[in-house]
Amino acid sequence: MKKLLVVMFLFCFVTMMTAPVLAADGGKVNINTASVEELTQLQKVGPKTAERIVAYRNDNGPFKTVDDLKNVKGVGDKILELNKGRISVAKK
Repeated sequence: MKKLLVVMFLFCFVTMMTAPVLAADGGKVNINTASVEELTQLQKVGPKTAERIVAYRNDNGPFKTVDDLKNVKGVGDKILELNKGRISVAKK
């Protein structure tokens, strides 16, 4: 019973912590402002890929289109297609 309560608490905590990130842009992750942790919420994007996205953005400026994400090592058509509806490129 205690394990169930702990799991439920953790689920609620994680949900509450990530909701503002996703709700700020209609449930989308803004790749021009998202942190590494926020980017890992995207499907098939782990910490290394998220770090590469942030580094690319820092080196090259904001992404102009969602398709520009393919310029980042580790991001290809499959990842882009899985997340296209969840990504935005709103300016900072």
